Amino acid sequence: MASSQGKSDLQAADWMATLPEHIHRVPLTCLAIPGSHDSFSFYIDEASPVGPEQPETVQNFVSVFGTVAKKLMRKWLATQTMNFTSQMEAGIRYFDLRISTKPRDPDNELYFAHGLFSAKVNEGLKEMNAFLSSHSKEVVFLDFNHFYGMQKYHHENLVQMLKDIFGNKMCPAIFAQEVSLHYLWERNYQILVFYHSPVALEVSFLWPGQMMPAPWANTTDTEKLIQFLQSSVAERRKKGLFFISQVVLTPKASTVVKGVTSGLRETITER
Repeated sequence: MASSQGKSDLQAADWMATLPEHIHRVPLTCLAIPGSHDSFSFYIDEASPVGPEQPETVQNFVSVFGTVAKKLMRKWLATQTMNFTSQMEAGIRYFDLRISTKPRDPDNELYFAHGLFSAKVNEGLKEMNAFLSSHSKEVVFLDFNHFYGMQKYHHENLVQMLKDIFGNKMCPAIFAQEVSLHYLWERNYQILVFYHSPVALEVSFLWPGQMMPAPWANTTDTEKLIQFLQSSVAERRKKGLFFISQVVLTPKASTVVKGVTSGLRETITER
């Protein structure tokens, strides 16, 4: 059993490299590529302040109940259990990244964030780069789709961070349908960076966010989610872009209130 599992893990870590040859020239827009939602939320720092994107009701809740409130929040904020390396070893190749500054942070660092703060961005990116350096035919999509509390110089710092960590691994933005594994392998590219900010228009290796649309069902109903996914796939395929199928149910405020101590996994995920 252990031997079989080890072989399976190895195949998942290098699944792009082992695809049949006839797939190598197929546009990546035509492939189903596994991804994770709020990819960094395997770690939520309960000692951190509440993120700047949270509504006043949440801010007030935490100010009254403190650590207890944050522990309850974590049950609803953590959407992953594996770190970046483990996700990549399991075959995940699309990462949903949300970036924030932290109030009163003397180091002016950038952090992953989802309600509360997670790890520093540079630490997470270095972890990804280490995996890619030892799996030279694997390709990842980094989707920077939410920015909180960021000024122009924060974006400049993030762009420089990407250059410093990934260097020539990043593929410049071109027509989406031109990108295949063969195209990327020939040029030693392993990363497509999608950036949902006007900054993307100023930097050659940033792909504009509209080239990776992510329609959102925003429902707790599984049947409605499936109907939404089926219709959005049909629509997006006609446009020849990359697109995301968000196979996730979204809790309403009433859902959270009813299951406040249960958390996301017990209340929503198992559906």
